[in-house]
Amino acid sequence: MTMAKEGLVMSNTRNSNLVRGSGNIFRDFKRPDAELQQLKAILAAMIIRSLDERGLSVRKAESVTGTAAADFSRIRNTNLGRFTVDRLMTILERLGEDVEVVVSTRRRRGRPAGDHARVA
Repeated sequence: MTMAKEGLVMSNTRNSNLVRGSGNIFRDFKRPDAELQQLKAILAAMIIRSLDERGLSVRKAESVTGTAAADFSRIRNTNLGRFTVDRLMTILERLGEDVEVVVSTRRRRGRPAGDHARVA
């Protein structure tokens, strides 16, 4: 390993390539639901931060929010399969956090404009 001005740089004599991620690890691993999983992970991180900042155990969080302590344990362990985005946002709100949703769209690369789903 060598130190660089920007931070730690890994150096190895074996053939290894440094690959820059997309900013969404789920997309990097080609998960079909990458954006959803990334959003859930961000919301879970916000819940964990709120618990930590307030010094709340999972039991105390249960009494404050009415959400089961087991659910807070699942969130802390990033076992998010049982959670919807709506449910995670509700937990944040019950913890006294303001949740703002901003949606933006852009055309996907490689898809013709007429290939989008339409609502009648």
